[in-house]
Amino acid sequence: MNILITGNMGYIGSELVKDIRQKYTLSKIIGYDIGYFKDSLTNTITFPEKYVDVQYSGDIRKFDKNILSDIDSIVHLAAISNDPIGNRYGSVTTDVNFLSTIDLAKKAYQMGVKNFVFASSCSIYGNGTTESRNEKCETNPLTAYSKSKINAEEELKKLADKNFCVSSLRFATACGMSDRLRFDLVLNDFVASAHTKRKIEILSDGTPWRPLINVSDMCRAIDWALNRKKELDEPYIMANVGKNENNIQIKDLAFLVKDIFREIEVEINHEAQPDKRSYKVNFDFFSSFAGKYLPIKSLSETVDELKKNLIQMSFKDKNFRKSNLIRLNNLSNLRNQNKLNSNLEWIN
Repeated sequence: MNILITGNMGYIGSELVKDIRQKYTLSKIIGYDIGYFKDSLTNTITFPEKYVDVQYSGDIRKFDKNILSDIDSIVHLAAISNDPIGNRYGSVTTDVNFLSTIDLAKKAYQMGVKNFVFASSCSIYGNGTTESRNEKCETNPLTAYSKSKINAEEELKKLADKNFCVSSLRFATACGMSDRLRFDLVLNDFVASAHTKRKIEILSDGTPWRPLINVSDMCRAIDWALNRKKELDEPYIMANVGKNENNIQIKDLAFLVKDIFREIEVEINHEAQPDKRSYKVNFDFFSSFAGKYLPIKSLSETVDELKKNLIQMSFKDKNFRKSNLIRLNNLSNLRNQNKLNSNLEWIN
């Protein structure tokens, strides 16, 4: 099997290439990435790209369909990755996450690719009720990022047929260790705060709900999607991916981290405006068929994993929220260095 992974130099992609290489030793792995975060290595001295057979450096908005010759499956991770970036670069988010996704899928269809795995997001549920949201519930995307994901899902569904298998995986909020670690993710932020400052600062009032998933379990779900035609041969599948037990309120997550680190403060901003992005998610549908590919990491295990790695890294940066381990900061610094233009395109 020849597998193209877009966004392979990102937070998830850096772990996925290792996972895929281990499981598919005889497969050809092709990476495609624009390279915004290629130098953001954490607790490793080797680039994860050593696990790919061919690495392309390119902008997904200008994708050359000839790269798809002899490709069997695509894992499409390339995206503007979160709400803060989407809020600042709304049109870029639409172009990259929505329009370019559909362009890639159409080119894949034309070139005979059989399997398309799309990394979607549970954030499309937006502000839900107190009940867990399942795949039959209405979506309520509140941000440019979440709107781009649901728009892409809807168009991908139209393309799927017996010759073009599409899986839209609505992932819970990512967390856990990666060779390209991010701290603009809630659990990762809390662990970094506990480790460096002995204090967790909750920027909201702590009441919003979030579903969480370890990045290694995201890789397990992608592995399922690469193989699902053996067990679930439907042209289009859309599924929430995560664990019901990992739905948690932000304040409770902070105290979970506190229990592991001990003797740290938890500071809640009770004066904060309510965060409308609050949703619990039901993962029963994915659990009904994913079998051995189901998520296995608990939140406590994820905190322990991050803590261990930060100690190994001798990580002491109390101002990490201003570092390049925050994706928006990384992009802003590249722009300030005149390496990227206002559309986040490389300046030659």
